[in-house]
Amino acid sequence: MTIDELNALADQCPSGRDILDECLTVAHVLLVKNTQYGDSALTPLRILSRADAVEQLKVRIDDKLSRIGRGNGDGQEDAELDLAGYFVLLRVARRRAAAGAR
Repeated sequence: MTIDELNALADQCPSGRDILDECLTVAHVLLVKNTQYGDSALTPLRILSRADAVEQLKVRIDDKLSRIGRGNGDGQEDAELDLAGYFVLLRVARRRAAAGAR
């Protein structure tokens, strides 16, 4: 789906613009971090852990949820945005793993 198609669809939905804006925020953060830090979430170096990207992302998600549950955030992070990003990366990792398994 193109950006133009998404914009047109967003204009047809009651909350479409707000939904699209939030999704674009997640995309922006992920793209900036991917530029800054490389592809470490999806192609980890595996220096100590041999877990694949899917398992490592699930651990990151678990850790983030644990910090949220305990109230151990540093006050500077946006936990919801971080989680949304991790779930997007998890979907990418699963899609890549499935494509590689064929």
